[in-house]
Amino acid sequence: MKIHLIGKENSLLLHYLAEIRDRSIQKDRMRFRRNIERIGEILSYELSKELNYKSVCVKTPLGEKETASLKDEIVICSVLRAGLPLHLGVLNYFDHADNAFISAFRKKNAETDELEIQMEYLAAPDLQGKTLLLVDPMLATGMSLTAVFEALKRKGHPREIHIIVTIASQSGIDYLENMLPENTHLWIADIDPVLNENAYIVPGLGDAGDLAFGPRL
Repeated sequence: MKIHLIGKENSLLLHYLAEIRDRSIQKDRMRFRRNIERIGEILSYELSKELNYKSVCVKTPLGEKETASLKDEIVICSVLRAGLPLHLGVLNYFDHADNAFISAFRKKNAETDELEIQMEYLAAPDLQGKTLLLVDPMLATGMSLTAVFEALKRKGHPREIHIIVTIASQSGIDYLENMLPENTHLWIADIDPVLNENAYIVPGLGDAGDLAFGPRL
């Protein structure tokens, strides 16, 4: 797996990251969602440099111009519900992409007290030979993203996989490196070193789904 840490250099990305982490600014849900969306746009631009292009000739009102156009067939898949603002940011840049959605959440087993991944919904087009952009704002343990990828295999095998994450834990990155195919790219805005006893990223930002849309009913 190839890891791209975009936040290692100073840019506006760090400004948006600071705002989504700030407890006082988090109270404004609209701003939180918009900042996540902006981060998705920045990561999408960086990701676009790794994709495949074809030569095209564009006719302008005054002549012709040889340039390049995206060749890859893109499918954006977000993990509900927290992934929706990030999904929108990615879709703003890959506006011709097909879209997929999957519900996945962590739940403790009452008998073993271990975390399990529950999935209740999947809607996706054919993924065979496509370029899959898998979108989830928080990469904590890596278990959810791995389970999502396994579920998506029913829809075909992508030619290439790009995972787009706002904040990741180092242990989650290590887990994905052992579980996902070699042709996977991981695009991260920032990395935090620690998971707490509840498998939340520290310092992280809290629950991205709750911050974007309110407490889960």
